[in-house]
Amino acid sequence: MIRINLLPQQKKVRRGEADASSDGGSQLWLAVVLGAIVVEILALFFVYKTKHDQLGQVTKRNDEVKGQIEEIRRQIANHGDIKAQLKELRDREDAIQKLQAARTGPTATLLELSKILTPGRGPTVDRDKIEQLKRDNPLAVPNPNWDPKRLWLTNYNETERVVKIQGFARDGEDVSEFLRRLSLSDYFYDVRLLPAQKTQDAVTKVELVKFEMSAKVRY
Repeated sequence: MIRINLLPQQKKVRRGEADASSDGGSQLWLAVVLGAIVVEILALFFVYKTKHDQLGQVTKRNDEVKGQIEEIRRQIANHGDIKAQLKELRDREDAIQKLQAARTGPTATLLELSKILTPGRGPTVDRDKIEQLKRDNPLAVPNPNWDPKRLWLTNYNETERVVKIQGFARDGEDVSEFLRRLSLSDYFYDVRLLPAQKTQDAVTKVELVKFEMSAKVRY
């Protein structure tokens, strides 16, 4: 009777199965590693592509800004010359205006002075201002019944829009009325009465008040 011992054969078979299982696991692990590397490469490529596109946009924008800066520099290259020309034009305009004012201004103030010393007339002043004065201080309002013939001027001199006025009046009230009208006029301001003195007319022997005023004119 023949006996067959199968135990060694069974062990041999089990070793082969283990080797096959080990080879399969190694291949699976290698596939996973390769897959992870591929995914990482794709991710890095996507990030690189995104950053590259962003860099391209920023570079393009910088080039546009540089172009705008260069264009502005070209436009303002002669900015100093333009400013000088504008200043020259303004200076000419101011000079022309001053010449025109110098020609027409004194005439206007003399006409205003004539109105002030004309019976039935008075200074050029805003009507609302007069009405307000009537309510607040009636004594500051010109006297419509005043006779301008009670006062006459002997000298009127203007230098740099500052005038000096000299004259005679019958009494102090006439001087006060003239001062009041002059102060209310739109053409005169900062009106000041200088020290006055009493005198006597050499022909009529009538007592008079010799006065002098200073004022600034606007025109």
